[in-house]
Amino acid sequence: MASRLELKQSRGERRRMHVRHRVVGTPERPRLTVAKSLRNITAQLIDDANGQTIAYWSTVGAKDAAKGTKTELAKAVGKKIAELAKAKGVSTAVFDRNRFRYHGRIKAVADGAREAGLTI
Repeated sequence: MASRLELKQSRGERRRMHVRHRVVGTPERPRLTVAKSLRNITAQLIDDANGQTIAYWSTVGAKDAAKGTKTELAKAVGKKIAELAKAKGVSTAVFDRNRFRYHGRIKAVADGAREAGLTI
């Protein structure tokens, strides 16, 4: 019999794969994927056709990580990833929320990216 943690992880993996089957990144429109932990949030733009990461930003190790709430930091990550995308010539992306609901910090990353000019 599986433990509660194993069941939770398997359900999360199932949700993640459900989203990933529908969201595919291309060189013109890469996949903006978001991962979060209890303390940090990470965003990256991925070109699935070539298997390359175009841009990456995270609150891990950031000097300004102590300033603001987690949601404010998530919005800042969204803005920064959009700036990095613009520098690489990317103006649109598809949003991959992973196994997380589009709510709270995940939504804040998307809103921050949109505010900075990235079309999702």
